[in-house]
Amino acid sequence: MAWLLIDNSNSRTKFRLGNAEGLMEWSAVIPTQDLEASSIQALVGGLEFSAVAVASVVPDKEDELRSFFENQAAYHRLTHESPLGYGFEIDSPEQVGHDRLANIVALNERYDVPGIAIDFGTAVTFSVISAKGNFAGGVIAPGMDCMTDYLASKTAQLPRVKPEEYQSAIGKTTLEALRIGAVAGHRGMVREILREMISEIGGEITVIATGGGATFAAHGLSEIFAVDLDLTLEGLRLVAGRVFSV
Repeated sequence: MAWLLIDNSNSRTKFRLGNAEGLMEWSAVIPTQDLEASSIQALVGGLEFSAVAVASVVPDKEDELRSFFENQAAYHRLTHESPLGYGFEIDSPEQVGHDRLANIVALNERYDVPGIAIDFGTAVTFSVISAKGNFAGGVIAPGMDCMTDYLASKTAQLPRVKPEEYQSAIGKTTLEALRIGAVAGHRGMVREILREMISEIGGEITVIATGGGATFAAHGLSEIFAVDLDLTLEGLRLVAGRVFSV
């Protein structure tokens, strides 16, 4: 029987079916702000699943999910106490975002260690798995949208721009200048954070990008080994297998 896997992030909530063999074809996405009983019912009505596993960084929306599902199927909220398959080399694992925990589960299973999972969402999170296979910490930085939204909200004449590739590093209009600043500035931030992290870890490091902005943001960043858009859901699937197969 399938499990319903839910990645409840700040901007979007992703639903996917999975089982012991892997992620399945059915999937759905809803803006997190629209997540409520009626919208959940519209998405999953008619689906067959035996259990629900959730990785959430939005507590009030996770409450909505729990209220909807817990009387319908076995329910597991991923935390640092879940069967993750790794230990911690940090002081307060309970403070780590649950999506980051899931990313490291999948990184540990799919790729070589040590490694770094970069999740390009509302925030950009860098999560490190050590050579010993443990969660070793990371970095949290502003996402691309945070950079563009902030300027638009704090200035009188600068509009919000959509990040796009540019041909010249010198903008000829205000929109071009803003776009270059956002894209080049964001990639430069990611590159510098990675440079310092990789230098500190030492040796060969596997860097995997995931999240809604990963494909665009990772372009031109040679430090990134691969873009894996299913990393979080795959990590959640692996945990679900350990929880619900017992």
